[in-house]
Amino acid sequence: MKQALIPALGAAVVFVVFALPNHPDAMGWGAFTRWPLELPVLLLFMVLLGRRAGVTHLVASVLVILTVLKLADYVMFMAYNRPFNPIVDGSLINAGFEFARDSLGVTWVGVALVFAAFLLVLWFLVLLRSLVSWAELSPSGKTTQAAGVAALGCFVWAVADAGHHMNFWKFQASPPGTTWTTRLAIDRVDQMQRTSADLVQFRQAALSDIYANRSGLLNQLDERNVILIWIESYGRASFDNPLYAPTHLATLRTAQNDLSDLGFAMKSGWLTSPTAGGQSWLAHGALGAGLWTTDNGRYQAMIDSGKKWLFHIAQDAGYRTTAIMPAITRDWPESDAMGFDLILNQDALGYEGEPFRWVTMPDQFTLATYRDLLPPDPRPDFIQIALISSHAPWTPIPDLIRWEDVGSGTVFNEMAARGPEPEVLWKDKDAVRDAYRRSVDYVLNAVFSHVAQLADDAPLIVVAGDHQAAGFVSGSGNMDVAVHMIGPHHVLDRIEHWGWTDGLVPGADVPVRRMDSFRDDFISAFSGVTSTAMVAK
Repeated sequence: MKQALIPALGAAVVFVVFALPNHPDAMGWGAFTRWPLELPVLLLFMVLLGRRAGVTHLVASVLVILTVLKLADYVMFMAYNRPFNPIVDGSLINAGFEFARDSLGVTWVGVALVFAAFLLVLWFLVLLRSLVSWAELSPSGKTTQAAGVAALGCFVWAVADAGHHMNFWKFQASPPGTTWTTRLAIDRVDQMQRTSADLVQFRQAALSDIYANRSGLLNQLDERNVILIWIESYGRASFDNPLYAPTHLATLRTAQNDLSDLGFAMKSGWLTSPTAGGQSWLAHGALGAGLWTTDNGRYQAMIDSGKKWLFHIAQDAGYRTTAIMPAITRDWPESDAMGFDLILNQDALGYEGEPFRWVTMPDQFTLATYRDLLPPDPRPDFIQIALISSHAPWTPIPDLIRWEDVGSGTVFNEMAARGPEPEVLWKDKDAVRDAYRRSVDYVLNAVFSHVAQLADDAPLIVVAGDHQAAGFVSGSGNMDVAVHMIGPHHVLDRIEHWGWTDGLVPGADVPVRRMDSFRDDFISAFSGVTSTAMVAK
């Protein structure tokens, strides 16, 4: 009985690797009702060849890699609504560690890393023992021959299923069972090859720029100050999801009335972000450089390309360009390629209050402070402000206070000490969604209250979401974000042909363009030249 039980348990362990889903929507008991055709092939292979030196260790290592790949996919689908790409997503591992450290603390992150390493080693040893239990079986000569025939038959069966689903051939119906794990591995290898080829094409496309050597651009702005404000995790869910729309639409309509009374004109539309759930820099790159930066490989290729960002164009037009970046806490070497004359990071902004965990300072402080930190300069300003109070984990959430009370930021200390802790909040998905609703509403109120203070200067202001929140929060795989343009009526008349909606609530049927189209559209609209945007598709 014991001799049969151990191999049976071993088979069950290997079954888990093949049956484990890689997507949140597939996670459930139903995933374990599909019979993996790779399982009998592998186990019979162990019976026939497993006693050879190193075979079991090699196979166990491959199974560990498959497990990690599926879990990485699962996390990526949860956070960014796409699978893990080994070629371009390596940098996200470090970014994830930094986010966890700032949200949960160094101690808990250290404990989690040690525990994860322990589980990985333990899983390898369990898989190894499971494979050895089959390799140690000692069938007789005839049984060995039967095992060989069975292995060959199962292999042919598995190949038939894989080829059917990969369109190498087609049967009237899919063969019983599934080889989806094998197909996942093959697809991932193919994805890596396609990514490498795509990066070559992207680098070539980045060299094409119809505005690279043009003069007289942005002259229709009449040296008007321009401010681009990014709102973190502000997407179409604020308009479509009934959990958020009542709150956010009410705030937008109130702000619309207030700004209209101050003489502002407003137009709003939709842009499709290249990312979802995070990686805001991909959205910033797409809009600024006019390149479709869907992953970190493309982003780095964009940085290396020398492509002119919108801020380079503004520099050539006589603007001082500034980046207000409260989330930047260390050196930012890639900013050298973005066209900024001045960068105000966390330290330069001078916040003296307590941090809001990962969020270094509340957005109201950033908006209240940056203008006083700009040194005297005769040039008009072209400013990017990347706000962060609506960044996960959405706790604690500050209150909007009187602007004259902001001071050095110590007034926010009591708010920064509020609960719940992230590890408590994130145990309840409904609570997370409510915290997200409130944090975005806080930022919307802060932004449009600040815009109202700028009325006398008559600047041109662009307010844009960088991406949707993670799928379980946004409730959608849609990657559209809202973008608002605010300024004097005669200035906004220049984008009338864009078809955007008047006001701060874009119509659901407004044409949606990719975010990388904005750079060339903006340059064309506010320059005394006409051109057709050339965007890498």
